[in-house]
Amino acid sequence: MPQRKINPMLKSGLELGPIVAFFAAYLLLKGETYTIDGRDYGGFILVTAGFIPLFALSTGVLWRLTGRVSRMQLVTLVLVIVFGGLSVWLNDERFFKMKPTLIYLIFGGILGVGLLRGRSYLQLVMEEAVPLTPAGWMILTRRLTVFFLALAVANEAVWRLMSTESWVYFKTFGLSAAIFGFFITQGRLFSEHGTDRDEAADTPRDGDER
Repeated sequence: MPQRKINPMLKSGLELGPIVAFFAAYLLLKGETYTIDGRDYGGFILVTAGFIPLFALSTGVLWRLTGRVSRMQLVTLVLVIVFGGLSVWLNDERFFKMKPTLIYLIFGGILGVGLLRGRSYLQLVMEEAVPLTPAGWMILTRRLTVFFLALAVANEAVWRLMSTESWVYFKTFGLSAAIFGFFITQGRLFSEHGTDRDEAADTPRDGDER
């Protein structure tokens, strides 16, 4: 199915809406305990239980409207369902807190494997949005691989050493700000290795034959 363009605000709403809803719901329910079928559940677990179908729904709507869901989105959805489900089923919030760690380890690992093979897998998913020279893609991929691994370590440190509320703030704002800041600081790379779209279209990918 060919990819269809949708309103950027709608796209951002579908991608960020579940995260904002999770944060708002947590602020309302934090510190509360609810008894369901004789078992006590904290507010964090209940919010997690609501986040899972909401995230799945937003991903499904995004796929329906655009005709495409990226591999990153699919991996994230699977991990949300698996680890969010484990947290709810076992009434243990630690599983859901581990999810970002695994996401960043998986993404960093995939990019790292590509680098070992002399390829930029990042180029395969981002070249339409960010035209770069082959050398530029390799530099950006190396930097992003290290960055993802650093985020995994940071998430582990925060959820293990700090309170649940601190982790929620870190997950909602800290990780998002870090990712935004990373790409902002790559301005010099984009300037030195950027290409116009016509030139990028004529440049063969790694492994392509002309």
